[in-house]
Amino acid sequence: MVTRARLKSILTGLALYTIAAAIVGYFGINAYTGKYGLNARQELDQEIIALTSELARLKRERAEGEQRVSLLRADKIDPDMLDERARYQLQYVNPHDLVRMINQN
Repeated sequence: MVTRARLKSILTGLALYTIAAAIVGYFGINAYTGKYGLNARQELDQEIIALTSELARLKRERAEGEQRVSLLRADKIDPDMLDERARYQLQYVNPHDLVRMINQN
């Protein structure tokens, strides 16, 4: 027959192991799904890739814009660029240009 002291020591040990297992399980789950866990790291890596490609695209657009602006500088103006911008802003067409009308429907 198991005495009360023996039963109490078994239950105490079982309770301590259960609490330790729960704590280890809690930290294990948070290591995988938590704010700084493995899933979050994968999402951050994907976001880094997307933002890096967007940065490269924006740098290309800026370089193209800077190149167009440099063609319009007063010290070295490009006649073709000046002609294009003047026609666009004044909405004029050269009589020798071919104009194609497109329906908006």
